[in-house]
Amino acid sequence: MSRGPGTVAVAVLQNNGISPWEMYELTIACTVFGIPQPDLADPWYELRLCGTGTPATGPGFSLRTEHGLDALVGAGTVIVPSVPDAVVEEGEEVPAELVGALRAAAASGARMVSLCTGAFALAAAGLLDGRRATAHWQHTAELAARHPAVTVDDSVLYTDEGTVLTSAGATAALDLCLHLVRRDLGARIAGQVARRLVVPPHRAGGQAQFIEAPLPPGDDDGLGPVLQWATEHLAEPLTVEDLARRARMSPRTFHRRLHESTGTTPLQWLLQQRVARAQTLLESTDWPVERIGAGSGLGTAANLRRHFTRTVGVSPTDYRRAFRAVTPSGRPSTGR
Repeated sequence: MSRGPGTVAVAVLQNNGISPWEMYELTIACTVFGIPQPDLADPWYELRLCGTGTPATGPGFSLRTEHGLDALVGAGTVIVPSVPDAVVEEGEEVPAELVGALRAAAASGARMVSLCTGAFALAAAGLLDGRRATAHWQHTAELAARHPAVTVDDSVLYTDEGTVLTSAGATAALDLCLHLVRRDLGARIAGQVARRLVVPPHRAGGQAQFIEAPLPPGDDDGLGPVLQWATEHLAEPLTVEDLARRARMSPRTFHRRLHESTGTTPLQWLLQQRVARAQTLLESTDWPVERIGAGSGLGTAANLRRHFTRTVGVSPTDYRRAFRAVTPSGRPSTGR
């Protein structure tokens, strides 16, 4: 029997109620990690909501957690979706009970994660000192001013420092949660979860946080169909001119429209998709790296290794070895 991808403990701060925005980011974590996906991996994550015992109330709802904050210790992953508005806007201290629980969880080896303003809690616990971190761009200046030992980057969707990860707010929180699934179970399974949530399968953490049109291109703007076509032809030597011609735009207009919609350039977008395709091929096939380079459109084995290592953080060989225990059906094998 597989031990599964582990327990995800979510810290719910219940003092002074919970706002709809806080509930939104909490729900993202619950949706990704709390809904079983037996056809993808069985068992799935075990979700544990941890709080103070006092029901969290908001407009039209009440939420009671089953576990105290001490239950953060022992989880494989700890997520802080948010802190109360008063912590960010009025300078209130992060509750000492939460700070202590976070430090204890980190000391026990948990992977520590914040969504949006949850970064203030990790910072208060000293877990972001000397690390790169982010939060919603509206709050990054305050985070940097209050915690000068933290390298705050307000330009990215999320950061991954190995055992400590942070994200901006709203949909960037979903990007980070899917990134965690990708790290734990591979690109194919993360892509399936994204498909079920009807969101893009992969937005790199370094993508711009604040863009004019944060939603994926729709079918009526000339970009959606051509980007879908491109993902089906990644092995071909695509150029910006090819994509612009298919979208019936000039290369300059296509570049501008794609950047407005995704926050990245056409060449960067193509590279991200090709690396994601290489991840899937490494997980699901026994192809040599030369064939994967060709099949993903990254070209030679040397080119694949260079771009893959720079983007993912490990070599293709190490990445494949990490996911060898995942069977072709997507379920972790019993030997994992």
